[in-house]
Amino acid sequence: MARVQAWVGIAMAAVLGATITGCSSTGGKRAEDARKASAAAAQGKAAVNTPKWTFAMVTHSGDGDSFWDIVQSGAKQAAVKDNINFLYAHSDQAQEQAQLVQSYIDKKVDGLIVTLAKPDAMKGVMASAKKAGIPVITVNSGSAESKEFGALSHIGQDEEIAGEAVGTELNKRGKKKALCVLHEQGNVGHEQRCAGAKKTFDGEMQNLYVDGTNMPDVQSGIGAKLQADGDIDTVVTLGAPFADAAVKAKKDAGSDAEVDTFDLNQDVAQGLQDKTYGFAVDQQPYLQGYEAVDLLWLYRYNADVLGGGRPVLTGPQIIDQSEAGELLSYTERGTR
Repeated sequence: MARVQAWVGIAMAAVLGATITGCSSTGGKRAEDARKASAAAAQGKAAVNTPKWTFAMVTHSGDGDSFWDIVQSGAKQAAVKDNINFLYAHSDQAQEQAQLVQSYIDKKVDGLIVTLAKPDAMKGVMASAKKAGIPVITVNSGSAESKEFGALSHIGQDEEIAGEAVGTELNKRGKKKALCVLHEQGNVGHEQRCAGAKKTFDGEMQNLYVDGTNMPDVQSGIGAKLQADGDIDTVVTLGAPFADAAVKAKKDAGSDAEVDTFDLNQDVAQGLQDKTYGFAVDQQPYLQGYEAVDLLWLYRYNADVLGGGRPVLTGPQIIDQSEAGELLSYTERGTR
């Protein structure tokens, strides 16, 4: 855990020094309210007089994933401050994501922000961006491949370190047998999270693969495992909506297993307060979006590069009941 704290401390100090100022839920109305709040917050004026550069972000998000609403909220706020025209596109299909990136390269945008959840599919367009002279920052996923693929920097959490933090936390809680639920096959970051947790966890950890686009399948898959093995005392999900499915599965199975999750949103923060969940791993998605735009602006303006070849870490931060209350106001406005 000391390793995690040291990495996060170093990375956050660097991020704060570079800043000029200052995976998720399908949340329906709440997500729409967050989008409106983000739009309202972004009606300010630019703090700089640099040219109106255009930056595009392309992520591996599926439809309705409010984790990425939070990332966009941060990016849009930074874009207003930095006088940036901000564009956003997404696809959970790797080839389609690559095609979207290529479309922005063809439009000659001034900077790109991309995720590398499935890096093999993105390697070609990363090379195309470099050849076209378009600076790229990777965000959220792909920290191991970012530098190799030619990105200026990577902003997010080191997924293996985040997983290690989970394993350490489970040890503190005296857990003995855990289930790690992977909701997107082929996502290297998800594999790294579960591998990291298994590395530091003193007990037994099993992986469970489910179809994250089919929530009934997620719930039934978790429920079946809990019914088949009463010794499972912990379910670790890799995104906020899957934590809710795990709670329902636990109830149906008559299990006492603790549910813990990666990522924080309003429902998770409230669930931590009322002890529905044990803890959450916050990777600060608002900060990921904000810093990605800000660092691209710094590069265009002053050739600044942050990280020295290493990822700029925005997490992991373990959040439990004692800290959830103070974060509720931020989750309610859609910035945590």
